[in-house]
Amino acid sequence: MSDDLGAVGELAALARILPRLGGAAALLGPGDDAALLAAPDGRVLLSTDVMVEGPDFRRAWSTPEDLGRKAVATNLADVAAMGGAPTGLLVALTAPADTPVTLLEGIADGMAAACSVLAPGIGVVGGDLTRSPVLTIAVTVAGDLQGRAPVTRAGARPGDVLGYAGDLGLAGAALRLLFAAGEQDPAAVAALRRDRPGLLAAQLAPTPPIAAGPAAALAGATAMLDVSDGLLRDGARIARASGVDLDLDASAVEREADVVAAAAGCSAEEALAAVLGGGEDHGLLATFSGALPTGFRRLGRVLEGTGEVRLGGAVASDAGWDSFAG
Repeated sequence: MSDDLGAVGELAALARILPRLGGAAALLGPGDDAALLAAPDGRVLLSTDVMVEGPDFRRAWSTPEDLGRKAVATNLADVAAMGGAPTGLLVALTAPADTPVTLLEGIADGMAAACSVLAPGIGVVGGDLTRSPVLTIAVTVAGDLQGRAPVTRAGARPGDVLGYAGDLGLAGAALRLLFAAGEQDPAAVAALRRDRPGLLAAQLAPTPPIAAGPAAALAGATAMLDVSDGLLRDGARIARASGVDLDLDASAVEREADVVAAAAGCSAEEALAAVLGGGEDHGLLATFSGALPTGFRRLGRVLEGTGEVRLGGAVASDAGWDSFAG
């Protein structure tokens, strides 16, 4: 008997998937028309993201568990970037009728694993499953500010220190190697997984520093965001929102590039490009008026300006990911 969605049906598939997602600190979880989460702060952070097979992931590269981990991690990072703590997730899956239910079970396992590692105590509290021509994973995350003001992109001021927490450039370098391996050569991808497991995990199943978000807020972060589209492009978002310039320290950027070059076995030029424009590391870029908290390293400073990102004082050219541009 076939084990794909078309043969099993929605209810039976959900009966197999939901138990794998683990428990969550919800007042009312999956099984009703809506979930119920506590909001002790009286305010709720919300963010959503969607991963579409093709532009966002390749099943030839990612395991189902990888997909689940990445879908959760990228959303948790958005709440962390506001200084909040995640409280629950909604997941909507669409898939072709011939999709094996085991694939969805693997995605669920990856989601549960990501929650347990990155935000213990939370989980998937509801969602939807429906048929479509392509596999998509849409996740909405809720978060709690725990009585603090949100850390937005608009608070950086001249004199602040620019800090970063998490991987930088590794995901972009890994993606370059995956494209070089191609989708039609499983042996090449398997070799990358064997030889550079940590590097590939940065792209396929990232582990952003979720706890560093609330820690940054407690330390007085003046502005912060999740670096998903590249250091230069996302840094410019802080600069424009705050009406300042960000000046990246050349030696600090070179140190980051050295780490990438060693991990990926690539040239210094390729490593620098990954650091500045690779994206998808989902680390936290933040500005502070005082000392950097534990977990953040110095990348530069905030200057008076009009929304530019500089590298060693010179205006840097734009680089980063745009899903509609290429």
